[in-house]
Amino acid sequence: MSLALILLQVGVMLTVALMFGEIMRRFGQPAILGELIGGVVLGPSILGAVSAGSYHLLFPPAGVAAVTRDVFINIGMLFFLFTSGLEVSSEQLKRTGLKVTTTCLLGILVPFALGFGSVWLFPVLWSHASQIPLVPLSLFVGLALSISALPVIARILVDLGLIQGELGSVILSAATINDLIGWSLFAVILGVFMPQSGTGDSMPWISLGLTTAFVVAVMAGGHWLGPAGFRWIRHRLPWPSAFIGITAILILIGAATTDLIGMHTLFGAFLMGVALNKQFRERDAAREVIHQFSISFFAPLYFVSLGLKVNFLEDFDPLLVAVVLVIACGGKILGAGLGARLGGMTQRESLAVGAGMNARGVMELVLATVALEHGLIDNRIFAALFVMAVVTSMMTGPMLKQLMNREAVRPL
Repeated sequence: MSLALILLQVGVMLTVALMFGEIMRRFGQPAILGELIGGVVLGPSILGAVSAGSYHLLFPPAGVAAVTRDVFINIGMLFFLFTSGLEVSSEQLKRTGLKVTTTCLLGILVPFALGFGSVWLFPVLWSHASQIPLVPLSLFVGLALSISALPVIARILVDLGLIQGELGSVILSAATINDLIGWSLFAVILGVFMPQSGTGDSMPWISLGLTTAFVVAVMAGGHWLGPAGFRWIRHRLPWPSAFIGITAILILIGAATTDLIGMHTLFGAFLMGVALNKQFRERDAAREVIHQFSISFFAPLYFVSLGLKVNFLEDFDPLLVAVVLVIACGGKILGAGLGARLGGMTQRESLAVGAGMNARGVMELVLATVALEHGLIDNRIFAALFVMAVVTSMMTGPMLKQLMNREAVRPL
């Protein structure tokens, strides 16, 4: 019965993801937005309100089926974060220099300061009736409002034809550094303030030191051993099946290692993608197989599952949502835009950089989900961050199109 229920859950979730994703494509929006909305419809907010019995029958809150579904979805997200890491380009980081430095610096500091300050000065608005400690909550909100969504940004730039120019390089490079800093800081916040959330060493600074050593080892291995290793695989083992299999092993090893040293598994998968970027750029066919399976199967399941976590009818706080949107959009657009302007870009280009960095999408939702699971935020904050991620992702394409006088964005 449990196996049949799990298979039924996956089938229903994929069906909803496909249907709502196609609807959003018809309106020129990314499919991920349809998947998120579909999850809300399938979750306690809509289906649970209309027919609580049907919802609990299909998605029981506990038991073998619920645990297995969560494990399956989390493994899928490792592969999706790996493909996100593949978007990182060391060549872009080398080309852009001062513009990227100032854009990334102010694009993080301004929204982080606004987010941290809003929680610190108005704790009642954020903590409500929960018992979440003020310091880690302030740090997380600042971090959550300062992060960008590299995969969403990259696809929008491709659709607008901006990926190869200076503007695209600045946005992508700054977003890359933004994500790396964001995930590293998030790992530190979890380790220092929520040590019970990790499975690694009880001393968070030891975990941080081990993580630093692991990052250096993975990046060095990818740079020095990666090319020779993948050439050996290509000539000695079946291609591309062996390549894909070994890549999956590396993803799982990276995720397990970061979990053992006290950081989150998703950080390990993302880092492995960054380290192997060059090898995958040289093997487009194999990369496309992993990429398509991740975005067509694993990612839709994950984004639909987010709607199952929170009852948006009960946890939606209009004031909190409005505050999050204003701080997130204002802080990122002004901060990153000012940084680009100080780096020597024109006013229009600077605004375009700020608009491009404003997309939160995937990374924001993954970050918020992990924080919710570890008790760092409550359902109200998760719902507000969910809405913010959707709205900012919908804003980015039209704003860039308007600022750069581009034609309409093609649907993803």
